[in-house]
Amino acid sequence: MNKAATFRRAIADAVPELHDDPDKLLVFVDAGNVIATAAPSLSFEYRYTLNAIVTDFAGDADAVFVALIAWVQRNQSDLLANPDERQNGIAFEVDHLTQTTCDLSIKLKLTESVVVRANADGSNKITHVDEPVPEWNVHGLVDPSWTS
Repeated sequence: MNKAATFRRAIADAVPELHDDPDKLLVFVDAGNVIATAAPSLSFEYRYTLNAIVTDFAGDADAVFVALIAWVQRNQSDLLANPDERQNGIAFEVDHLTQTTCDLSIKLKLTESVVVRANADGSNKITHVDEPVPEWNVHGLVDPSWTS
């Protein structure tokens, strides 16, 4: 699952407190499913909830969510574009620890398509399919450092 790693990198790079202390950002893959069909291909799709927890955070939560939206725009744009996904695709909880710190838990419903093709020698070529670039961002209007 590539998206968990690119998410972690994008958020840590965009939020100064997490850039300075990346161990404050924990990333988990929860409630995962593999969706495959009975087609001859071994291709499949991962569906899971990415759970990112920012611990002992004293920064501005807006910075985290701006970085998150930028990453989602490039890596799972249906969470923004699809009205049904928009309602539940991005969720969060906050636990206030002190007057100035909190734990922030963010859950994203993600998918990753994996194409499997048989090579002539019997091995498999496995390719993670990039998300389509939204038409409005074909020319890279989103900061590329926030993408995979």
